[in-house]
Amino acid sequence: MPLNIVVCVKDTPESLSIQVDPATRRVRHEGVKTAINPFDEYAVEEALRIKEKLPGTTTTVVSVGPPEAEGALREALSRGVESAVLVSGPEFAGSDTFATSKALAAAVRKLDLSQPVHLVLFGKSSNDGNSGIVGAQVAAWLKWPSAVSVKKVESVSDQGVTVTRMLEDGVDTLKLGLPACVSTVKEINEPRLPSLKGKLAAKKAAIPRWGAADLGLAAADAGSAGSLARIMSESLPPPRPGGMRVEGATPAEKAAKLVAILVERKLI
Repeated sequence: MPLNIVVCVKDTPESLSIQVDPATRRVRHEGVKTAINPFDEYAVEEALRIKEKLPGTTTTVVSVGPPEAEGALREALSRGVESAVLVSGPEFAGSDTFATSKALAAAVRKLDLSQPVHLVLFGKSSNDGNSGIVGAQVAAWLKWPSAVSVKKVESVSDQGVTVTRMLEDGVDTLKLGLPACVSTVKEINEPRLPSLKGKLAAKKAAIPRWGAADLGLAAADAGSAGSLARIMSESLPPPRPGGMRVEGATPAEKAAKLVAILVERKLI
């Protein structure tokens, strides 16, 4: 049976371009180069692989963010996803995971009205917020079964989806009835690169924008007004200290010096 798959993606700052405003102690977004969240690439790839196995399967990417988030959606389109939707508007500014997941769930419901959605895929987390809980939150809003840290989709059919997920001390395999939400990890696959034809098609693709009113959300349910968490300040991790080069005329001399240093620092 062909499926209708939705992939939720995020447009995030490229790691090397992240800066914190010393006055506001918040991450600067103006003029920062962004791209599709790296972990979401694995979710997109898995949707495409399922589509290849089940002819007739359709795929859609959805993102909540500013107009610039179209870039992440077009990247997914260039790889083979058929359609995209951007949930955007000033009312969504300042969203935490609670408000973001509520908006994503509302978008899935809207898509489900025109064509039943069977599976919603997510990356394990974003490289900026790194909460790793949006997939489970969307499932809670939809009241659908979910699995996180999924490293392999074993099988998928109209009977359900069977997945293997990573645990702290091993793995387990479980079967979810459809519709369901699945959050993937990078071990699940190797994302493909877009083709030139795909890039050209994605550049021309029309991407509808949905605001809170389109999703049936009140202003109080979106953005900072609908959020439960407040970010007090943000900061970059401290720079790593410089490394140490152990000099010596021979490998044996270098090894002896290294051992002496480790003993002195009580590391061995």
